[in-house]
Amino acid sequence: MSELTGEMVEELATGCDALLDHMRSEYKSWSDLSCKYDGDSESRKTIRDDMYREFSRTLHYYMGKKYIKVVGDNSVRAFVVACDNDKKFSFGDILMPAGWKTPARNFRRGNVLDRTFDRVSWSGVH
Repeated sequence: MSELTGEMVEELATGCDALLDHMRSEYKSWSDLSCKYDGDSESRKTIRDDMYREFSRTLHYYMGKKYIKVVGDNSVRAFVVACDNDKKFSFGDILMPAGWKTPARNFRRGNVLDRTFDRVSWSGVH
């Protein structure tokens, strides 16, 4: 495995922060749909805001040797390729989790470096 430069790590971290921001935004949009159907009382707004804060608080990522694991509410939401010598995927590619420790290596769901998040929602990747 080749050594990543500081610039590459910084780009990857910035891309992962953008991924988390996208997931938070998707969650906010999804939770705001409830007011369309259930009304928008003060108590519902408070509950919705509390749930958004809790979701945002639990959403984070861990840097590993080959992958970055994106976790939210004790559930793996995505993996990001963190090495530049993967035989199948590019640096920064977003992969769906196959389990807690491994990604599904069938195809990429986007890339954090070029901010392609079209297959990423608040609940993970599809």
